[in-house]
Amino acid sequence: MSKSLRLSEKWFRRGLWLVALVFAGFLIGLGSTIVGDLPQVERVRTIEDFIDHRAADPLRATVKASEGAELQASRDLDQIRLQLQAAQQAGANARETFGNWIATRRATAQPDQDPELIARTKALDAIKQKEEAVQRQVNAQQQRMLDARQAEQRARTALAELERDAQLKLDAEYRRIELRVFAYRLALTLPLLVVAGWLFVKKRKSTWWPFVWGFILFALFAFFVELVPYLPSYGGYVRYAVGIVITVLVGRYAIVALNNYLARQKLAEQQPDQVRREELSYDTALARLDKGVCPGCERPVDLKNTAIDFCPHCGIGLHDHCEVCETRKSAFSRFCHACGASAAASEPDAKSFTPRTPPQPAT
Repeated sequence: MSKSLRLSEKWFRRGLWLVALVFAGFLIGLGSTIVGDLPQVERVRTIEDFIDHRAADPLRATVKASEGAELQASRDLDQIRLQLQAAQQAGANARETFGNWIATRRATAQPDQDPELIARTKALDAIKQKEEAVQRQVNAQQQRMLDARQAEQRARTALAELERDAQLKLDAEYRRIELRVFAYRLALTLPLLVVAGWLFVKKRKSTWWPFVWGFILFALFAFFVELVPYLPSYGGYVRYAVGIVITVLVGRYAIVALNNYLARQKLAEQQPDQVRREELSYDTALARLDKGVCPGCERPVDLKNTAIDFCPHCGIGLHDHCEVCETRKSAFSRFCHACGASAAASEPDAKSFTPRTPPQPAT
């Protein structure tokens, strides 16, 4: 149909399509923002909302106390180990000194040194006892650490069980929230799709068609594209079900429209030639002629064949002759292309019209 439009009209239509796309773009941006912000209507839930605090709080206190006890025992153990290391070093030095002294006494065999032997032996025993005492402190600190660690592990195990139960409840709540948010989004986008369908059927050829098509593009994008990232696991069923319903409705509309069109065409082909030509708009007739089809029945016709003046399918006149200059022209033209006479001119007016003198062939 673009070939039958005036040049300015073509550019106006292109500009209006641009308006429709820009309008759809702004609507899509607004819709995307609204759809993305819909989850904010629901309060954010955490695991703390579902855990049994009467059982969890004492366990958490136990874990905290056990961690503190274990940390303190570890610090004390480090200090005692240093003491044990010093005691062991002192004991080793004392045993070495005592060994040297015993070897010297055997070499000299002096009985008057027996009291010193006893004293040295007692001193060595005292060092050994101190070493053993420090070792017992090390063992006690290790036992404290072990007890604290085991108490912490038991508390953590019980707490993990409570948190696991709370997590299951939280997951179930998130699924319910997801369902509600999906319902909010669906309640927003589905009516848009319904309105877009109504606009497509009733208003797509109205004066305000750029805004109509912009809204239709926005509704289709919002439902079939914008809604996709937010669909729950079963959301695909909703999208496909709506797609099937829309396809059935559009298909039914197309089938009914086709049958109505064929019925109208059948009735139109039974009308007189002049009546049929008057019912066709000028732009529609030119658009169909540009495509090489009959303006009346839309079947292919060889329009370049100068012997064809009527459609061989429906009989509508395709070519006639100018009443002024007798030039063969399209029956749908408003003016003669040879002399410029109006095709609707009456016989007296046509005779009073001065035709353009055709150029004479060169001799």
